[in-house]
Amino acid sequence: MTVANTAVPLWGDFAWRDGGFYIRKTGIHLKITQALVAEIASWVVWLTLLAGAALWARLTYARRLSVWYAPDRPRPWYMCRGIAIFGGIDVAKAPDGADAAFYFEDVTCGQPARLAGRHLNQACQDISKAHVARVFEEVAGYPLALDPRQAAGEIVEKSDKNGVHDGRIVMAPMAPLSGKVYQRVVDTRDDDGCCHDLRTPCIGGEPVVVWVKTKTPEGRFSINNRQARMAEPEAVYSEAERDLIRRFNARIGLDCGGLDILRDRHDGRIYIVDVNKTDVGPVIALSWSDKIRSMARLGRALRRHILETEA
Repeated sequence: MTVANTAVPLWGDFAWRDGGFYIRKTGIHLKITQALVAEIASWVVWLTLLAGAALWARLTYARRLSVWYAPDRPRPWYMCRGIAIFGGIDVAKAPDGADAAFYFEDVTCGQPARLAGRHLNQACQDISKAHVARVFEEVAGYPLALDPRQAAGEIVEKSDKNGVHDGRIVMAPMAPLSGKVYQRVVDTRDDDGCCHDLRTPCIGGEPVVVWVKTKTPEGRFSINNRQARMAEPEAVYSEAERDLIRRFNARIGLDCGGLDILRDRHDGRIYIVDVNKTDVGPVIALSWSDKIRSMARLGRALRRHILETEA
């Protein structure tokens, strides 16, 4: 007899449950769809390219750096590991002698042990949607979150937990549900009728590249993108907005990770809606050229950041 809720171990971080992949650490369940199969195939190609990037970095950088990850070691599909590979940065075998220590734990809220020496993301312990919205309002001076009992009309309801992608439009006023957060609807539609998200990878708190993701209006909360392209931060954000991003990263403790940022077409303001300290990447919908250029630039930025903190 098969028990529906029993997870069958597959490999490492994954198990098979209820007709889909179950991610052990986060509890996220991925149903098998045509889009998921296509993404898995793309990741196989990308992991092959990472092997080539590792060889290229070994030939490019005379000095090898190393990072100690704790409490978990990231797999190659996590952004922080892929960036490190492009930057000629190895996984340290022990914390002693590592050039930096990286707090890596794929959870919404964590309490990391104190990492000795130079450390990354040590202070980034809470990336719940509620905390992100509070920090954003403190830094930006205008709110994202709202009280669904006091609001009127369309609002966004989503899980407070990271990585769930269950956002939806609901009508207010309404009673809040446990485990959910409520936010204003940020209208990111362009003249083409599509929604545009601004995934912004940052190193040392500084935005390094921007991945402009295009989605259909009905799929604005999903992980699937119609297309994506790489852009320069200076071409997307004003200096005041880049300063806002820096101050936000400093306040929430993000040294290396990605921000999900939305620009409202009506008021023109940007809204930081999500923090990804253990994000998977690069974005699948990017061209191979944009993926390689982005990761190479991020790798150089991470390398510089580690060396600068060493000086």
